[in-house]
Amino acid sequence: MEQFAAVKRSKDGQPVRYLIVESFGGLLAGEAGDGLTAITEYDRTKPDLVLMDITMPQMEGIEAAERIVQSHPDARIVMVSSVGYQENIVAALQRGARHFVQKPVKPEVLYEVIKYVLGEDAVVSAAAGAGA
Repeated sequence: MEQFAAVKRSKDGQPVRYLIVESFGGLLAGEAGDGLTAITEYDRTKPDLVLMDITMPQMEGIEAAERIVQSHPDARIVMVSSVGYQENIVAALQRGARHFVQKPVKPEVLYEVIKYVLGEDAVVSAAAGAGA
């Protein structure tokens, strides 16, 4: 797999912390297997970014995203799903998701989406493998 330069928070230079609500690797602040747990984990971990599937047990990702954003208006949620129907994408964005990524996810696409969604709150360190 291609290596990418680390994305860090501009405010303190620390690595971006993620809440993953599906099976996808990364530097994790927490993990959740369903929408209800996602809400609890967001409150507990206060991640910089959430990657969440639309289709999940107990509570769908779109509803979970909406609830997270109601409590945390600055939450950055990216929906990652194989269910890329136009109405799902529109609903996710209307309820607070910042972006949508279609599965199977291409690492280079997700990398660019992460940088875009974090905006000025992210800085990219030196290229991976160059120095520290």
